[in-house]
Amino acid sequence: MTSSTEDLGIALPEPKVSERQTNGSNGWPVLIGAVLLLLASVAGVVIGLALLADANDAPGLIVIVVCLLLGVGSLVTLAGLTAIAPGEARVVQLLGKYVGTIRTEGLRWVNPITGRTKISTRIRNHETDVAKVNDADGNPIEIAAVVVWQVQDTAKARFEVDDFVEFVAIQTETAVRHIATSYPYDSPDNTQRSLRENAEEITAELSQEIAVRVQSAGVKVIESRITRLAYAPEIAQAMLRRQQAGAVVAARERIVEGAVGMVKAALDGLAEEDIVELDEERKAAMVSNLLVVLCGDRDTQPIVNAGSLYH
Repeated sequence: MTSSTEDLGIALPEPKVSERQTNGSNGWPVLIGAVLLLLASVAGVVIGLALLADANDAPGLIVIVVCLLLGVGSLVTLAGLTAIAPGEARVVQLLGKYVGTIRTEGLRWVNPITGRTKISTRIRNHETDVAKVNDADGNPIEIAAVVVWQVQDTAKARFEVDDFVEFVAIQTETAVRHIATSYPYDSPDNTQRSLRENAEEITAELSQEIAVRVQSAGVKVIESRITRLAYAPEIAQAMLRRQQAGAVVAARERIVEGAVGMVKAALDGLAEEDIVELDEERKAAMVSNLLVVLCGDRDTQPIVNAGSLYH
């Protein structure tokens, strides 16, 4: 069973941008060349100042200007260096236009005038606050969940929503509330799915709904789990008594069912072995006594009958 935006009644706009790879250039040769150029420009300025001191105004001034320009160029070149750590990516923009995403680890070089936004692609956890909602039967319950997620499309995460971390948090809480109101906490007759009895199926449905809600932000949902599920404090005691009563009734039904089988087996055994001949009244008395013994919740006290069944 898979969910879609139509199934959930969500009209998500079509994404305007999707991630595309751009690796840039290896940053180490650029770093070495820019540093050497910067050192050379500093040395040239020193030489130019020496020429000015020897009254060679024109050559010294030219050398200084050229070296200053080279120094500025080397500094601008160094500004294009970007270090990419494992589990990170850089979204590159040139004058507002999306250029691509760098995922290659190490020192990379791109156009110095581009903007580079760091986005973590590591696996993250988000745990919702405990939400108090009404289940499908109208009973107030408390529910919380944790979702494990990861950025899959950095372009969507950067441009399709304002803050993808906050977006995931809000959509996760919305999905948890929607799931909680769609099912009862408990199904006494087990005729429908409930939050308590069908946790695995409902958790899978929760993961699918969260995935649908956050797909526009380029986020992939790895797993989600319900971490807290309980009746609200104001009805917890009453619901506990109801559950206890149901358990007692179920246990009594099982005991009576077993006792009836044992009584039937006892009567059939007596008849087959021809141990004693019982008329209907004696059978009724024997059945009554056996049921009292087998169905009672206390140990019975034996009574020796010195007479007959009738006296």
